[in-house]
Amino acid sequence: MQKTVLITGATSGIGEACAIQFAANQYKLILNGRRLDRLEALKEKLVNKYGVTIISLPFDVRNRQHVFDAIESLPEDWKSIDILINNAGLALGRDSFENASLDDWDTMIDTNVKGLLYVSKAVTPLMIKQKSGHIINIGSIAGKEVYEKGNAYCASKHAVDALSKAMRIDLLQHHIKVTAIHPGAVETEFSIVRFKGDEASAKKVYEGYQPLTGEDVASVIYYTATLPPHVCINDLVLTPTRQADSYHFNKS
Repeated sequence: MQKTVLITGATSGIGEACAIQFAANQYKLILNGRRLDRLEALKEKLVNKYGVTIISLPFDVRNRQHVFDAIESLPEDWKSIDILINNAGLALGRDSFENASLDDWDTMIDTNVKGLLYVSKAVTPLMIKQKSGHIINIGSIAGKEVYEKGNAYCASKHAVDALSKAMRIDLLQHHIKVTAIHPGAVETEFSIVRFKGDEASAKKVYEGYQPLTGEDVASVIYYTATLPPHVCINDLVLTPTRQADSYHFNKS
């Protein structure tokens, strides 16, 4: 039976790579993003290439009412969501605690933590009703370690780690899997967003080694989503071969 996957933040990076990976394997897709033009362009590309059925669901995960209204607006035959990939997230700024922007902090917490909570809370009742489901939360190696000038971003990803553990326990009785994926360095738009469009600074992050790609992470996500029903990957950290943790890189 064809399964349905909802991907937040599907218009770039890991989210877009997941959309391509699942479309190539004939899943029904519900694609979320704030940028409707990118969302529609991605939908058209995937429909033309793979012949899959896709619904575009534009909303900002930070807006609680919009999240719940969007999920409720889905046609009944699309409400059997088998997999939720909570991918929407971002980092803003690399400033020391005393110099960091409060607006940046609010945006990261509202997106990375509250957005994940809102979408999960809206989708969970649908999974409970069907007595199955798989929630995949995209965390970060920053959710395992705290590094200099990471402050609120690290805190937000530590929250994703904690929430994944809590959700796994609470949803156990409903036969819902919860997987947390924590990537290390991935070359996407992530650093450009973090450095607020400063491409030179963003590029330096990935110099001297081969970082992960969005496709690398998507392939791991797809693997965790296609294991037998009785098998769940709870927690997974992946890095480039030349990265050991948040601090240690082998750069040439």
